[in-house]
Amino acid sequence: MNKTYHVKKNTEIEAILKNKCFKNNKYFSVYKKENSETIHFRYALSVGKKIGNAVTRNSVKRRIRAILEELPIAREKNNDIFIIAKKSILDLSYQQTKEQLEFLLNKLKITKEKNN
Repeated sequence: MNKTYHVKKNTEIEAILKNKCFKNNKYFSVYKKENSETIHFRYALSVGKKIGNAVTRNSVKRRIRAILEELPIAREKNNDIFIIAKKSILDLSYQQTKEQLEFLLNKLKITKEKNN
């Protein structure tokens, strides 16, 4: 995903957290904030040191980024999201990780509606 889709500034991440619109489960906490200043969706990731060493944390981040590229996210919406991975994510396969993250994003109405 292009770097314009990343939230980098600490103040912007704090603003997402202060909005208090979030959903969580055993594996993730996902915070959402509507942002009228941007023209598309943006995200930030947090993978703490409790998850493992740098190699493990980077692997988890790569997995989450790949999942975000695959999911039908409404990229034209002005949402900023902040994803926090929890330690139990290490027990999941790629497919299970994708299902858990997609479930939370659906609850927050970030993914596109499926046309059947």
